[in-house]
Amino acid sequence: MNVSPGQNFAMAMDAVWAHRFRSMLTVLGIVIGITTVVVVASLLTGLRASVVLFFAQLGPDSIFISKVSGDPNSPVTPIKERRRKPVKVEYADMIGETAANVEMVGVTLNIPPAPSGSIITAKVPGFETDTLTMLGTLPNAEEIAPDDFDQGRFFTDEENDRVAHVAVLGYDLARALYPSGEAVGHTFMVDGAEFTVIGVFAKAKGGFLGDNPLDSVIEMPLKTAQSRYPQVDRYTITAKAKPGRRKDAFDEVDGIMRRIRGLKKDQEDDFAISTPDQIVEQFDKITALIGLVAIAISALGLLVGGIGVMNIMLVSVTERTREIGVRKALGARRIDIIAQFLAEAMALTGVGGLLGIVSAILLTMLVGALVPALPSVVPTWAVVTAFSVSVAIGLFFGVWPAVKASRLDPVDALRYE
Repeated sequence: MNVSPGQNFAMAMDAVWAHRFRSMLTVLGIVIGITTVVVVASLLTGLRASVVLFFAQLGPDSIFISKVSGDPNSPVTPIKERRRKPVKVEYADMIGETAANVEMVGVTLNIPPAPSGSIITAKVPGFETDTLTMLGTLPNAEEIAPDDFDQGRFFTDEENDRVAHVAVLGYDLARALYPSGEAVGHTFMVDGAEFTVIGVFAKAKGGFLGDNPLDSVIEMPLKTAQSRYPQVDRYTITAKAKPGRRKDAFDEVDGIMRRIRGLKKDQEDDFAISTPDQIVEQFDKITALIGLVAIAISALGLLVGGIGVMNIMLVSVTERTREIGVRKALGARRIDIIAQFLAEAMALTGVGGLLGIVSAILLTMLVGALVPALPSVVPTWAVVTAFSVSVAIGLFFGVWPAVKASRLDPVDALRYE
């Protein structure tokens, strides 16, 4: 008596449904493991896409040079990097004059949150906020990495040369100070000085955990920032490579910086130089470690679930000994018995995998609703992999019960009470 795969699957689903409460308890570990993996994969995938989009706004051909790696204003900086000599404004001119593969060079002064010992706040009558980032930049910043504007414009060379107190605001900061939406032409106070708003950036895309620092920026002319904060030397130089020459430009800029700093061949760089791609690669290494930890944790759940499946299938073999004997007496082959119990084990874990996937999608949607700043996208590969792994667990842990069932002697099986 040959049994088709379709009949095997139907019998397997009937067996799972007949003992649905027991089956649910059996695959609980698989549900938890699959949910963990899919949720973590969803959050990391969404976060990576947001980070890639963020750095794309900074210019795909940009090369960044600064004293330290990471955020120049971050208090968490390696001691070795903090002891480095500062990057000077003059370096930008040297790079622009000697780098054949560089199209344009910009300079940004990163003003720390408390340059005068107190937290900086921006205020207008009735509204105030300290959620801001202050930058001084050259007017060519808009040519290096063009931004979209919600209102107004960027500042000009003339405004930079005359040290004008004008500023361009990030979208969220402008809304915090001017809830009506009309910011251009109005003035605000920041750190004891009055500035006139000449532009508001459009809502930025991407970011870290959904938060984009460009949305809370106060960007002023470089010379204005230098006159206000002469003690600050946290400069970042941005070199825009000519189209298709970023690698050559990177090597060239690195060589120029080493010559400027007087470094020998055997000395490592005493400055930070990076591109958007390299920063994303570093981010990928961090998320890969997080992913491995998540996989290790979920693997325990999957292992427990797999052992539970093997146990319940062994119990099922014992409970259905007479059924197995009848099937063998009617001509069922060993392969038919093995296929039946393997199908049942895979159906059991497959249902657990589907429940885990549904739980993960719902949980991801809930996280996205409760924490909009945390981007989350359920990747197709995670869903397919999760279901495939859950079915594979059933196949692996169902082999021994299936083989045991196929080895039963039909005569002894029929006598079993």
